[in-house]
Amino acid sequence: MPDQDSGGATTSTAGLSSVVIPLLKAVCYRDSDPVLWQALLELQARVRDYVSVLGLALVLDEAEGYAFVRAHPEEDGVDDAPKLPRLVARRPLSFPVSLLLALLRKKLAESDAGGADTRLILTREQITELIRVFLPAGSNEAKVVDQIETHINKIVELGFLRRLKPGADKREGPAAFEVQRILKAFVDAQWLADFDARLAAYRARLDRSAEADADD
Repeated sequence: MPDQDSGGATTSTAGLSSVVIPLLKAVCYRDSDPVLWQALLELQARVRDYVSVLGLALVLDEAEGYAFVRAHPEEDGVDDAPKLPRLVARRPLSFPVSLLLALLRKKLAESDAGGADTRLILTREQITELIRVFLPAGSNEAKVVDQIETHINKIVELGFLRRLKPGADKREGPAAFEVQRILKAFVDAQWLADFDARLAAYRARLDRSAEADADD
């Protein structure tokens, strides 16, 4: 039955493509797309093989419920190895956005250690307070708030924060954001272990920036 075999292969390829294509576009979350998530689990080995050919690696965390593809570590390896075109672009982050991501990651670790709800939800005011203590003294309050709002929007765009609709989860009060647990994959435990030293470096950099602005 050659036609049936051919049709089966086509169906199989279509099934693989329906998983790989969304992964190349965005993060797959178990809760937001359970059908895609289940298909990914069933085709996981084939997806890994497929994206590997493209110079990518599949990162899948069943416990946390997310999956995404990133540039394969070997891509930046041996100097004389052939270099593949980069499919997943690197996004340079501004210093304040990097700082806020680190602070959110630490907050997530503290929440996990305290045995609290697996979901970390923060208001805009709580996020603002996280970073405010690292800003130069005497900063214009209105300008600071606007800048922090811009940083929050950027982190939402990157997928590390999810803006909750008013009244979501039966919550009342100001607008809130859920810290996406995929942040753990980008700011790992080893990085977090050196967090205090990094924050000292951040503080020094902010102070230097403030001095430079004062001189201008």
